Amino acid sequence: MDGRPRPQPHSPSASTRRRERWLVILGIVLHAVYMLSIFDIYFKSPIVHGMPPVPPRLSAPPAKRLVLLVADGLRADKFFEPDERGRYRAPFLRGVIEEKGRWGVSHARPPTESRPGHVAIIAGFYEDPSAVTKGWKANPVEFDSVFNQSRHTISYGSPDIVPIFCSSIPHSTWGSYPHEYEDFATDASFLDHWSFDQFEGLLNRSLHDVKLRQLLLQDKLVIFLHLLGCDSNGHAHRPYSSIYLNNVKVVDEIAEKMYNLMENYFNDNQTAYVFTADHGMSDKGSHGDGHPSNTDTPLVAWGAGIRSPKFLVHTEKPDDGFRFVDDHRHDMPTPQNWALEGFERVDVNQADIAPLMATLVGLPCPMNSVGNLPSHYLKLSKADEVEAVLANTKQILNQFLRKSEQKHSSSLYFKPFKPLVNYLAVLDQIEDLISARDYETAMKNSEELRSGCLFMGLSSIILLLEKSPLLYHAYVFMTIFLWTRIVHNLGFMKSAWRELSNLPFKYIMNLLISSVAALFILEFLVMSFFDRKLYTWCFLALGILASVYGALFVQATPAVAIYTWLTCWFLSIFTLMPAEIPENNNLVIFSGALIILIAMASRGTTTNTSSFWLYLNRANKRAPKFSKLFFAQVILIAMSSIMVWLTTSHRSLHKELHPLHQLINWCIAGFSMVLPLFSPCSVLSRLTSIFLGFAPPFLLLSIGYEAVFYSAFAMVLMGWIFLESANLYCSEGSDSTCYSSLADGSVFGYDERCLQLSDFRIPLLFMILFNVAFFGTGNFASIASFEISSVYRFITIFSPFLMAALLIFKLFIPYMLVM
Repeated sequence: MDGRPRPQPHSPSASTRRRERWLVILGIVLHAVYMLSIFDIYFKSPIVHGMPPVPPRLSAPPAKRLVLLVADGLRADKFFEPDERGRYRAPFLRGVIEEKGRWGVSHARPPTESRPGHVAIIAGFYEDPSAVTKGWKANPVEFDSVFNQSRHTISYGSPDIVPIFCSSIPHSTWGSYPHEYEDFATDASFLDHWSFDQFEGLLNRSLHDVKLRQLLLQDKLVIFLHLLGCDSNGHAHRPYSSIYLNNVKVVDEIAEKMYNLMENYFNDNQTAYVFTADHGMSDKGSHGDGHPSNTDTPLVAWGAGIRSPKFLVHTEKPDDGFRFVDDHRHDMPTPQNWALEGFERVDVNQADIAPLMATLVGLPCPMNSVGNLPSHYLKLSKADEVEAVLANTKQILNQFLRKSEQKHSSSLYFKPFKPLVNYLAVLDQIEDLISARDYETAMKNSEELRSGCLFMGLSSIILLLEKSPLLYHAYVFMTIFLWTRIVHNLGFMKSAWRELSNLPFKYIMNLLISSVAALFILEFLVMSFFDRKLYTWCFLALGILASVYGALFVQATPAVAIYTWLTCWFLSIFTLMPAEIPENNNLVIFSGALIILIAMASRGTTTNTSSFWLYLNRANKRAPKFSKLFFAQVILIAMSSIMVWLTTSHRSLHKELHPLHQLINWCIAGFSMVLPLFSPCSVLSRLTSIFLGFAPPFLLLSIGYEAVFYSAFAMVLMGWIFLESANLYCSEGSDSTCYSSLADGSVFGYDERCLQLSDFRIPLLFMILFNVAFFGTGNFASIASFEISSVYRFITIFSPFLMAALLIFKLFIPYMLVM
């Protein structure tokens, strides 16, 4: 024998390994670049600058001052419906609806979050989506608002809302409470009282401050109170809780106090009042998506310039085809328990409130507003009403003209929008009709011109993308590079096709059947995005198929086949559960015990001396049955279950979460996630350790059945490992060959093997399990579909970034197990 080392069969060369590494790096870079395209597609600002303001040519403004009250997180039904004793929760505002003003439902547009809602109300457009990169708190670009146009704005409320609109306005007086006040462990209605008390104190100071009193007596004054209590209490206690419903009474009391305070102070009947909400609140205490509980908010307006109630003879109205931004029909029937069928209901899109407020005090509509002036709320002469609508139309038209100008300057070929080519002639015609006092026709023409402008203004946002930023070149480069590599390997593809055409007919049929099955599964995954219950049928079928496959084709032990069947059926239950997770902390504590039992059963396989279990645990066959690492992880799970019980009992008694409890929870979660790094190398042992390592933070972030889902999901993954290991164990050679290879730690005698057609099942099963991690307990498409109360064991003071990070981390834990 010579001393030269012999190459191992099928061992990859150094160049092959190098190419593999570069391929991985290229894949990461490519996916990172294309993920960045999400921001270029969905998070581009719709705001344009350079348009002149268009003040309405009114004979006189309807009101000298405006009071805007926004009850953050107040949903329409809880505001209008009676309580269990038949009494209405907002008696003052209900009296306004019946005696003094107008009412309706304001339809918000997703994302139903506080900043976008307030931007729609105050600035008249549906949020600059690029603001999401700054956490909704700072203005990525400056935009016009009712506050900007006012003579002076006075505002009090949340530090997350008030500074957005007032901090950069020199003609503003504002204040906000500290972030520490936003504690979800308390009744937050005191925040609403704080805002009112601050304004009342300002009026009291003005009695002795001449300059302050002169400021208050000016016209075009806007007063804004942001009332956060309903939002905080909805998150912490749910919108059907007594605390939330009592907060509805609190905001009604503040509206009454505000009305009495203003009327007593000014005593001139020149104040207009608008009461509304930025978004609603789902039954599980969250918001953000397009569910009616989040998009339907109350709107009540009264005072100077607002029409009196209109009594209806017929309550049924035909649907005229109009759709609001949340896809509601026009003039939807009013629920009977609201008992308001006899009073005309005027629904609006949320952005319509901005031109309404601007017109009330004689201000130009905000320059980026896309709202339609809801003239049914205004008490104006016919001439002033037409002038107000015309000003609104011109303001929207100016946006279209500015966007068209920008598009024209950056396009190689520009084609104007045909319906608006002769907009000047249409405006002249409207002016002539106003001069001739033909107000009906002038109003009709103004509304028609406005609806052409709105369509083009919204669609032309896409056209602004032609000023190609640097990333666009990266997208093009990546596309060209990929197609270049495809063409470069054309010879390989031709040879592969020749090989395929020479294969036996049976193999080609197997390939076609596998391709059809793969396509069916992929389409199934697409359908599951719309109906998560499909996974129930999927795992009912997978349980039978996997057990039959294991028993007949892999010849696995009967225990593995039965185990796989039962775990798949157990997992199938969870996609029948409601996405709105009911709170049940007993289930969370039970899941802690179940996790420990599963881990002990997994560790017990190390003592099994059969050849299959020896193969499965060959990398740690010398490890003791119960190691120190295992004991440490079990103790941490037990501690996390105790902390779940302890913190929940404090919340149930409405006590604040003790800082020591929070510190213990953070320590348990952080320390437990480090321990899997020291786990043995075999697949089952490593998965068990990861399963135990992520269990404490998952339990501490759980409120109900999702904690049991974590255990069920892990058991299915273990069953998958059992089947795949059994398949590898007996895929080649006789049983004796398989047994003899176990001692060497390899089934085939070498490290690699060629891909086979049957390997299709591995990525397909991976994708199914990956999607179940998405939809097992909710809808990953919206973070609002997950419970914000899940984070209360770690933090109760409002901190959107940290809370969102904890929620997202919780959602990713099942993916850790899959990967």
